[in-house]
Formats: sequence, structure tokens, C-alpha cells
Amino acid sequence: MSFKCLLCMRIFSQRFAYTQHAQKCLKNVEVEVEEDDDNNDSEKYSSEMDTRSNLSSEYENDKVEVDDDNDVQNMSFDSIGSSISEMSLEDSNFENILDSSEEPEIFEEPKNLNTKTCTEFPNDAYKDLMLLVTKYKINNKGGNEIIRFFNKHSNLTESPLPKNIEQGRAFMNNMKFFNLEFSKVLITKHEDKDYFLYYQNLIQCIKNILTVPDITQNFALSYENYEYNRENATTTDTLGKSQLHPIYITLGNIPIWRRNKQDAKQLLGYLPILEAANKDLVRDTFHKSLRHLLEPIILLKDGIDLFINNENTWFYPRVSTIIADWPEAASFCLVYKSSNSNLSCHSCLVKRENLANIDLSVNDVILRTHDEMRKHFENDTQRSICIESVHNFFWDLPNINIYLATVPDRMHHLDLGLFRYQIIFTCDILKSQHVNSNKLVEEIDRCLAAIPRFPGIKIFSNGLQSIARLTASEYRSLMKVMIFVIDNLYDENNNEVDNFVNNDDLTKLYEYWNEMYILSRYEEFSESDLEKFNDAIHRWARMFVKAFKFVFPFNLKLPKLHSWVYHIIDSIRSYGAINGYTTETYESLHKYFVKIPYRISNKKDVKPQLLRTIKRQAISIRMSQHSVNPAKTPCTYKFSAKLFEFSLQDANTFFNEKKDSVDNKMQTGFARFISCLDSYLDLLDGFTIIVWFSDIAISMDSEESNDYISDKGLCYGQALLLAEVLTDPPLNLALIQWYDFKSKRNPYLYGCSHLKLIELYNFVAIESIHGVVHIVPRFDKQNEYFVNKYIF
Repeated sequence: MSFKCLLCMRIFSQRFAYTQHAQKCLKNVEVEVEEDDDNNDSEKYSSEMDTRSNLSSEYENDKVEVDDDNDVQNMSFDSIGSSISEMSLEDSNFENILDSSEEPEIFEEPKNLNTKTCTEFPNDAYKDLMLLVTKYKINNKGGNEIIRFFNKHSNLTESPLPKNIEQGRAFMNNMKFFNLEFSKVLITKHEDKDYFLYYQNLIQCIKNILTVPDITQNFALSYENYEYNRENATTTDTLGKSQLHPIYITLGNIPIWRRNKQDAKQLLGYLPILEAANKDLVRDTFHKSLRHLLEPIILLKDGIDLFINNENTWFYPRVSTIIADWPEAASFCLVYKSSNSNLSCHSCLVKRENLANIDLSVNDVILRTHDEMRKHFENDTQRSICIESVHNFFWDLPNINIYLATVPDRMHHLDLGLFRYQIIFTCDILKSQHVNSNKLVEEIDRCLAAIPRFPGIKIFSNGLQSIARLTASEYRSLMKVMIFVIDNLYDENNNEVDNFVNNDDLTKLYEYWNEMYILSRYEEFSESDLEKFNDAIHRWARMFVKAFKFVFPFNLKLPKLHSWVYHIIDSIRSYGAINGYTTETYESLHKYFVKIPYRISNKKDVKPQLLRTIKRQAISIRMSQHSVNPAKTPCTYKFSAKLFEFSLQDANTFFNEKKDSVDNKMQTGFARFISCLDSYLDLLDGFTIIVWFSDIAISMDSEESNDYISDKGLCYGQALLLAEVLTDPPLNLALIQWYDFKSKRNPYLYGCSHLKLIELYNFVAIESIHGVVHIVPRFDKQNEYFVNKYIF
């Protein structure tokens, strides 16, 4: 057997020699193509690419693996990129940019592997394969095995699939959709290095969002209901990362519940990250990028018609809010980032020594405005108000105050900000409250590990040992249980240190936090809600300062504390509920648009590879939208397994036989079973039971509620057994051991029902179960429990 090279026609007698030669020969072809700048050779270039496509297929059959986004694709992109003129914003003023007729470079996909530009796959099998490979991030080797398996067992004379996955990816890269195309523009040059902005057109991004199913219907509702956002408001969010800096948009007219879903947001682009010691140059590059991204709406003199609810509706787009963490907010506002600066708040001119002052007057909180900041910049007195020596692009935009539009993001501001401080300061206090500095912290760890399991609550089996590495979700889990851990933690009469903190004050701090945090999650606020929320904020802040003022070395001069106390209410009045400007969804998008594409790249010339991966993902999602998800069936309480089946006449014998093989809860259920069942019905032929040890709330009917003290019509119990009584029709029953209030006079503690477990058992109809509840034991107390009302 001989092997012939399809590029140079040399013949080899051994497969190994042929494989080694073919790899070198392919590289030589690549070099020739890169050096060929003659436009008349395009036909030759196409021919070579066709040949390489066939050769790549043979390489795969010979077990030569090719990585995704390989050197062939990178070569093609670089050769195309070098031949297209680039638009530069370097040394250009804003007016010149807006008047420029030069078009930016369109980011073209490499035309390789004999692919054609189109908008549809060659056939359904081809499409389903590539959607599968894209959705589940299957690599080339795995995808090629799927192709081989299909071809082997399909018994088709001609395969409908690509020759290999590399060819299929290249086909998707060359598919053309006007709303999936990225452009790139040269923003600046520094030390012989070009810094590009990769982006999509802003207006096209808005239209893309409006093509998502059910967005347009909700869009109109939002337009009517949210008075503070009458126009087509564009919200941007930026995630500052060391390597890639994505920026997204969404529409403020969409209701919050819909806006917070991933498909209601669009990746606008990747900002260049300048590696320079000159920080003013870095800041100027950042604002030049923003200026270019927002140019499409700046150029709109008469608004825009958007297709909403099957008709064209006129809108005037504007930037509404900027959602970012504190350092990124400082980059937008161009104020000093350091929390140690004399005027560290990007919204107002409060002095550093007043950041922890909860009782400032209106005259002490002077808001920053564009006019005042510009005057200081032009008069070269910017240092006196702690702004950078760079012109702020947003000063030229109408209908926005950038210093107020950079709203506090709850995830970074509260979850990873103020609550994290609260946990850290609490641990520092507890270490100082006892001669054995770690004793109380170890007690916290013990209590956290003993918290009953409940959906949505992480069990901290290792306590707070890794507190510095907790995620926002884990901090939210701590919020739901810390009040029960701190409660009655140490003896207030046995303080052996100075600056002693009352345990009751510390517990109230967490109670006040939870009340404030739950209010912050409202979907909309009335004026009375805002007053209630403002009171809750100040109540918590005063307790925060009281408890920790002797612990924090900088005397609690936290910019986030000041911003939360003095600016969040005005932000809600101007821009709506906090749920509408949180970066929780954007953080998950960062995995989709940065982390995952980066991991499957070859780590060289990353941004073009990311854009190709993102385009394939977008095509996959678009092509999959025709499939309709089945409607969700409402969840009902039903039996899913049968543990025991026995006749009523043999119940006692059966219980005696099983008592040594079941746990204490089931033994209690067996012991009370007959007496409780006799009180519920007279005679039965047989039944089936399953175990279900959950704390539950039972809805009391109007007649029964007058006989018991209830929590707004609810009583609490522990389900020992569930039983299906095989009558006609069957009866679904639960055997309950009841909780009662610990004190009739004071039934609530920390806003939670304070209970005790009593020796009272009954069967109740399963239909009367209101739901499962989280009941937490009061640590170091006998038979005392709390109903956790802080589940959000």
C-alpha cells in the first residue's frame, strides 16, 4: 500500500512517513498563503483551501488530532485582518468621530475548509450534529467519533454530515446573520501595540433583544407601568476582569422579572485593556471605547422606530443606568478609586470622616453634577474634588448624570460588600469577647454545621474557615441562618474584655439586616414602602456602627456604607427597584461569554476565537428556538414510593416486627398510628404508608383557627408518616406531631414564630398542608425552635 500527498504529489510507502510529511507540507502551504498578497490569486487560494479541507479529513482518519480554533483559522483571520483598513480613534476629538464617514472594520470570519457563506445548514442532520456539539462543548475528537459512528451505522451511500467537526465549525463561522456580526476598531496604540474594541452595533443589539420570544409583549406593559422609565432606556453593565472586559446592555422598559433573564441581555462588546503605567492613558482609552459604543444613539436626532407588538413604535433611546461594582463605577465617573481619598463617594462630595455618620443633613450631602465637575476640570482644580485629569465622555451626553446613574449593585454592594464586612467584624468581636479567642468562633462553626437542611441553604460543615472565599450565594445562605447562630451565643454577664459588645445588640444587628435585605428585594416600591425601607436602612446602619466602631481600624469609613444609607432610596425613585440593577445575571453571563470560550481556545490571539465561539453558540440557540418546551405541570403532593403495606387487623404485629429496623421518628409514628387513625375514621380494609420527615405548615380552616393560636392562619407540625388509605376514593393523610408557641404572651422572637414541640399527634388531610417550612432549633436550649422567616 502507498500513500500520496495531495499537496505535492509525493508518494510514501509507509503511513508514518506520510503523516510526518503531510504535517510539514500543510504548514508550508499556510506560509505560502500568508505571503500571497496578490488579489488575482484568489482562485488559487480557494483551490488550496479545498485541498486542505480534503487533507484534513484524511488526517483525522489517520488519528491526527486538530484543536478547535486551530492555526489554520488564526492564519486566515490574520491575513484578512491585515488587508482591511482600520479605523483609529487615536488623537481624534469627539466631534471628528461623529462626523467621520469612515466605516469601521467588519470582523469577518475566516473563509476556509471549502465553506460557503449562507444562513442555513446543508441539511437537518448536519444542523443537529453541530447544535449538539456546540451546546455540550464537545471537542473535535469526540465530535469526529460521533460522525464515524453515524456513518458506520446509517447505511447511507452519501453522508449528510461534515467530513469532520473542524469543517462543521468553519461552516458555522462563515454563516452570515446581520445581527450576529462583530466589528472591530482601533482605539489606541501604545508601545507599538494596537488595542482594538470588538463590538456589535448598539441599535442592532436593542433589536436583537426585541426579537426574543415574549419580550415585546412585556415591553409594552413595562412602558406603561414604570413611569420613571418612559423612554427606551439602555442599561449597561461592565465586569472588570484582568484579561477580558465584556460590556452588556439590556432594556429598562422590560419588567424586572423578565429583564433579569439571560436572553434579555446582549453582549455589546469587549473593551480593550491597556497595559500601561500611565493610568490617565488607560482611563482615556476606556472612555474612548464607551464613546464609540454609544455613538449610534448619539447620532439619532429624531429617535428610532422599533417593531413592538406587530407595529412600529417611535422611541428615543438614552442611557439610563450603569451597573457595576465600586471600582468600575469609579472608572465610569472618573473619580478616585481609593477608599482612602478625601472624597471617595462617586455620587456626592461627602468627606471621608463623615462616611460612617448616619445623621448627616442635606447640606452635608452635596451631589456631584456634570457642570460642577467640568468647571473644576477646565480650571485645573480637579484634585480638590478627587476626579481624574481626563475628560469625562458622559459630560457631553444629555439626559444623564453619570454620578447618579452608576447605581449600587446589590450583589457587590451588600452580599459581597457590607454583609461580608459584618461577618468578618462579628468574628473579630467574638475573638475579643473571650479569653480563649477562638472559642466563640468555634461555637459558631458548630452551630452552622447543625443547621437543618433546607432547599436554598448551604450547610457550612466546615464553619467559617473559608470566609474569604465565599461566593455571593453562600453569603446569602449565611444571611438566612446567622441570626439563629448568634442568638444566645455568649454570656453577657461574663465579659472579661474592654469594648464589650452586648450579645443582644449583635443579634438585633442580624435581625435588622434581614428585615432590610428582604425589603431591598421588592419588585416595586410605593412611597410608603420607600419610607419603611429607609427606616430599616438607618436602623441597621446605626446598629452596625454601634457594634463595630471599636473593631474596624478605619472607624467604619466605608464608601459602600455611606452610599447605601444616603443614595439607594433616591436611586430607586429615579431608576426603579434594586432588583432591576443587579449584576447576578451578568456574572453568569461572564461564564458564557468569557470563561467557557476562553477554556476551549488555544490561548493565543484569544478575542477572535472568543467571537467565533460566541457566534456558534448564538447560532445554536437561534436554530433551537423552534423546539417548544413542554408546559410545566403544577407540583402537587403525591406518593412516589411504597415502603410498607399491611392490613389494619395486623397493624400491631407488623409494627412490632419493624420497630428494630426503623429510626426513632418512624417508631413514634408507629406507636401513635392506630390511636390517631381511630380518631380520624372508623374502619379500613388496608393501606400503604411512606415516610416523610419534614417540618410543615398546615392551613387551619376558619372554624379551627378560632380554637388555636396560629401564625396568620397557619399551624406548624412535623410529618412523621404519610398514609394512603385505600378507600373509594383513596384518602391521603399525614400523621403530624404538633408544634405550639413557646409563649402565648410573646409568640414571636426576632420576627420568627418561637415554638416548642408537644406530645400531640393527629392525622390531617394532605390537602391541608400549606408547604414545607424551615424550623431551626434554638441552640443550647431544650425544646425551643424558630420558624425561619428569612427564606428569600
